[in-house]
Amino acid sequence: MDNNTQNACGRFWQDKGKLIVIILGMLLLAGIITTAILRDRWVNQQFSQITVTGQGRVAYSPDIAIINLGVQIDKTKTAEEALNQLNAKMKSITAAVKAAGVADADIETENYNLAPQISYGNNNVSTTIGYTANQQLTIKVRDFDVHPEKLNQVIAATSKAGVNQVNSLTFDSSKINDLKQQARLLAIKDARERSAALADAAGVKIKNVASWYENLIQPLPVYGVSTGGGMGGAGGASSPQVSSGNHEVIIEIGINYNIKQ
Repeated sequence: MDNNTQNACGRFWQDKGKLIVIILGMLLLAGIITTAILRDRWVNQQFSQITVTGQGRVAYSPDIAIINLGVQIDKTKTAEEALNQLNAKMKSITAAVKAAGVADADIETENYNLAPQISYGNNNVSTTIGYTANQQLTIKVRDFDVHPEKLNQVIAATSKAGVNQVNSLTFDSSKINDLKQQARLLAIKDARERSAALADAAGVKIKNVASWYENLIQPLPVYGVSTGGGMGGAGGASSPQVSSGNHEVIIEIGINYNIKQ
């Protein structure tokens, strides 16, 4: 075999080897792409979501009444005089509350304030003309569901003892956490029933729960009383009549469901 023939044969097998390498590379790349597609279909299946909101409602009778009341002292000549008057009245009020059956742990000071009263004259010159003092108490009256008259007695007793501000009156339950849990479970049940109906109507299948959120609608403070400064000195004040009304714990729960496409 002459040299020309040998060179031609060498180039043939060299070109054939390159072609084989190219073909093998293409097959390998195709295999990788195919595997990725199958993996995406088998492992990372695509999901869409629907959100369904359920509501749970639980009625209850409150057994705790919460009163926020206080004393305002105005226009005393000195700060010491303002504090002395305030402390004397608060001591009398606290004694009256305890005598009405309220425990020490259910009497809490919310605010205590002493401030000068300023008057502005000519040329905007300020002058202290007196002092004011204020103290607010929050009182919890328990067993309201069994002894509702106790709340009325406490309000009347504090009025006679010197209270001249009743700022708010709200109601609560000692079992509020249990009531919220009951409402929460009812809301989840409601959401599940709604989701089944919606999925059936849409012709889809629910896969699983992706996430959920909770929204407390009630209880909220629903009763308030404000008497301004009209209670002080009402030594013969009659006992007020207060009722709690109807109460509910209402919770909404939104559940995000994955659905298989």
